[in-house]
Amino acid sequence: MKKKSLTIVLFAVIALFQMSRAQTVMVEKVDNPVDWASPLMGTDSKYSLSNGNVYPAIALPWGMNFWTPQTGKMGDGWAYMYTADKIRGFKQTHQPSPWMNDYGQFAIMPVTGELRFNEDDRASWYSHKAETVTPYYYSVYLADHNVTTELAPTERAARFRFTFPETDSSYVVIDALDKGSYVKIIPGENKVIGYTTKNSGGVPENFKNYFVIEFDKAFEVTSTFNGDKLGDALEMEADHAGAVIGFKTKKGEKVNARVASSFIGFEQAERNLKEIGNDDFDTVKKKGRDIWNKELGRIKAEGGTVEQMRTFYSCLYRSLLFPRKFFEYDENGDVVHYSPYNGEVLPGYMFTDTGFWDTFRSLFPFLNLMYPELNAQMQEGLANAYKESGWLPEWASPGLRNVMVGNNSASVVSDAYLKIDGKYKYDIETLYEALIHGANNAGPLTAVGRAGVEYYNKLGYVPYDVGINENAARTLEYAYDDFTIYQLGKALGKPKKEIELYKKRSLNYRNLFDPETKLMQGKNEDGKFMKPFSPFKWGDAFTEGNSWHYTWSVFHDIQGLIDLMGGKEEFTGQLDKVFSLPPVFDESYYGGVIHEIREMQIANMGQYAHGNQPIQHMIYLYNYAGEPWKAQYWVRETMNRMYRPTPDGYCGDEDNGQTSAWYVFSAMGFYPVCPATDEYVMGAPLFKKVTITLENGKEVIINAPANSDTNRYINKVSIDGKEYTKNWLSHKALMKGAVIDIEMSDAPNKKRGTKKADFPYSLSNQ
Repeated sequence: MKKKSLTIVLFAVIALFQMSRAQTVMVEKVDNPVDWASPLMGTDSKYSLSNGNVYPAIALPWGMNFWTPQTGKMGDGWAYMYTADKIRGFKQTHQPSPWMNDYGQFAIMPVTGELRFNEDDRASWYSHKAETVTPYYYSVYLADHNVTTELAPTERAARFRFTFPETDSSYVVIDALDKGSYVKIIPGENKVIGYTTKNSGGVPENFKNYFVIEFDKAFEVTSTFNGDKLGDALEMEADHAGAVIGFKTKKGEKVNARVASSFIGFEQAERNLKEIGNDDFDTVKKKGRDIWNKELGRIKAEGGTVEQMRTFYSCLYRSLLFPRKFFEYDENGDVVHYSPYNGEVLPGYMFTDTGFWDTFRSLFPFLNLMYPELNAQMQEGLANAYKESGWLPEWASPGLRNVMVGNNSASVVSDAYLKIDGKYKYDIETLYEALIHGANNAGPLTAVGRAGVEYYNKLGYVPYDVGINENAARTLEYAYDDFTIYQLGKALGKPKKEIELYKKRSLNYRNLFDPETKLMQGKNEDGKFMKPFSPFKWGDAFTEGNSWHYTWSVFHDIQGLIDLMGGKEEFTGQLDKVFSLPPVFDESYYGGVIHEIREMQIANMGQYAHGNQPIQHMIYLYNYAGEPWKAQYWVRETMNRMYRPTPDGYCGDEDNGQTSAWYVFSAMGFYPVCPATDEYVMGAPLFKKVTITLENGKEVIINAPANSDTNRYINKVSIDGKEYTKNWLSHKALMKGAVIDIEMSDAPNKKRGTKKADFPYSLSNQ
């Protein structure tokens, strides 16, 4: 008995040893980074708790159309939930988030046996064990129909391949969904065409998404449906129209379909179908794989754990999806777009499906670092949006949407011009005009232009008691946005009087700082702070956060904030409290606990709410007060604890690349705390080596060979062989290429980066 027990214990020890070794296996080199990217990361989410709130986007980088398996009901923002048991169809989607919902969507679903076209009836059980999910290819076995469905996309088209059983009752349902749709079956061409008008707002009255679907097998069954009624007509226009085509199939027979769509018209949809050309399914799949490998391979990570590699490339994949291309190529190959602002077809670029309140922070700076030519096209698209609507969008999906606060288009426009540095030409003068217009006018929606602008420009803040919600958040963001206009105005040589006005306004953050609490607070029109004040109250004067989150939203003048708090020790003491305070909250403004609050509460990092954007830069602020080792510690803690390459892998909404880009930047060892400056603030790299291949062909190599779970602190930095003591890196210097050698240690170096000359940019030090 004792011998048996000893054997069991011995096996247990060996198993634990092997498990620990497996967990610490280091991946020295990644040859095919797309194989490490999981579109399922973040899909285990629900209304009450977000672990990403994403769906598996089967798409090419920035593709006009994404595809996703649809588990949710028609119109449900949670189109795909990892916990679901059934698939209702395969949906062409343009959804940026469940909160914004979708537009221009339609679904395709194979069915066998009894003809079932209603979304509930046709739904099939499936298992993740019989599901293959990659950025460029999706496959799943639909158990109730004994059909395997595969899809592989291009930017505006896709190929489907259905493997059917032997039956005389094989069908494909094309569901154009409700809210106004049309289908037409053309048997002689094995083709179905149609359009959907389904949307969740932000579109002109003439909005349609036109689609064309070509099969490689003749139809033996042709039906259309109007809602729940199936008929023999080849054409149907209704609130909810759809088509069903059918045929006999042999066991294992593969039926192929080519699909494309257009926001312009049927002729253009046919033109977009030519993206596939004569490529068969496997060729489209391989081309998609090659494209993803190329883009993901621009950043080569070496010397990380399996989990770290999977997380890094999954986050990088999410950073390359939005804003999506909303333009097409006409018969002459020229770039044209259907305007989501005025409904006309016009020349030039257009991009959409992004909210600047989220993405100005790190997603757009990432594009400026890695994809300046693409972002120049995005800037042209913004100029077109201004010409077509009279405003710059702050949240576009596909047109103007009334969501979030701030005027952060100013940051997106300014940072792009300052970083691209004249290499790519676009209409910056029109964009500058748009910024001035947006900074001095309230828009047609409270999320466009500046709500409360008359108060802000007169008093230097948006008052708490004048009926404008989230007023303190607006004030702080307007002040930063004014700084970015000041920076752009200088670069464009605008009149000094005009430039100085925005510099002065950028200091308006001072008006909301309460020296008693050393926090930002809402202030009444009479100049008195609102009472009673709770730093734990979410919403009210702030946006999806509390004062502990928004006090740090002085991106451009952290030294000024340090001075207001009474010096570096008081400042770092307040930073420390963010992590040491309990995760208590006051949800009374919302009348219930919103998911962002719950995500902070369960994260066990005090008041640090990484699952939402306002505080995501805060960790890096230790660098401005001479304690960079604390930034190094907490950046690693956040990467370790808040991200996993799993369906529950995020700690809140992923938000169109922003939360992912935070991880990508942080893993490389630096972060753009203040877009519209030249600087990235340093944290500490996650990997032993990262090689960044820039668009201009130059390389930035970051070597940290002693990096490990315990060695998370920077002891010494050298750039191109010369010791470097500063807590920031220059964008312009990086664009010339660099070799950055970082000596890592298990103990903080409390001498490096402690001098004021080593601190990052602050307006007060200018």
